[in-house]
Amino acid sequence: MDGFIAVDWGTTNRRVYLIADGAVIETERDDRGVASKPDFRAEINAIRGRFGNRPIVMAGMVGSSIGWHEAPYVAAPAGLGDLAAQCPRLDDRVYIVPGVSRIDATGPDVMRGEEVQLLGAAEAGLVPPDALLIQPGTHCKWAELRAGRIARFTTAMTGELFAMLGRESILAPQMSGQVTTGDAFIAGVDAGLERDLSAALFGVRARGLLGLLPADDAPSYVSGLLIGAEISARFAEYEGALVHILADPHLGALYAAAIRQAGRDAAEVDSRAAFVCGIDRIESLL
Repeated sequence: MDGFIAVDWGTTNRRVYLIADGAVIETERDDRGVASKPDFRAEINAIRGRFGNRPIVMAGMVGSSIGWHEAPYVAAPAGLGDLAAQCPRLDDRVYIVPGVSRIDATGPDVMRGEEVQLLGAAEAGLVPPDALLIQPGTHCKWAELRAGRIARFTTAMTGELFAMLGRESILAPQMSGQVTTGDAFIAGVDAGLERDLSAALFGVRARGLLGLLPADDAPSYVSGLLIGAEISARFAEYEGALVHILADPHLGALYAAAIRQAGRDAAEVDSRAAFVCGIDRIESLL
């Protein structure tokens, strides 16, 4: 068996895949993200010790200014061929996939790691070549594909804002419960679609003090507020009756519910299959 090793190396976590003939033979996930400040060369040697002495293609924050070797951004519009053509080669068998940048009238934006999933989804036939996709998470990406290439995209700090509100804000005492797609979440989405976000957030505290919002419902309501406000802004920016979601099942379900509440349809996409197809195609072009 030949094949290669793909590494999705993020800030906090890292996932390693052994891929041969487009299929995942073996995989592992750990917390050795770039924020842990690993000895990258030693990590590469250790990965090869477990997965074999094969070529390695890495994507994500490993190619950032806080990673191992900075891989310059490829300007949008960008496709898999553009990424492969500009992969820095650290030696004859170690490559880093560059991120994608956007500079236009709406301002600058960047992504690093998400581009492999977005383009891989189209390459695998999981989404049409012309499509609107989102990747919910700490920094949610909304991307428009045209002819299978990333034409433009927008990043929203929704996940990070939710985490900060639960950790440091005046709402923190109300934010200890679980987020679900129930009535409180949908009510939050409705408010986020229609109201000023900062005022609506303080309203969460007022609702709690006045007994109008049960404590267990506050996290779901706040999540709905943030996602609703994000969706409202993006729907003013991006057209498309169907939004494709690349996310884990829980977060994907939240966004799907919010998008449908806002009047558009949503379809969840296998994000792992998208990444594997994207990185496999890039490796074949190196």
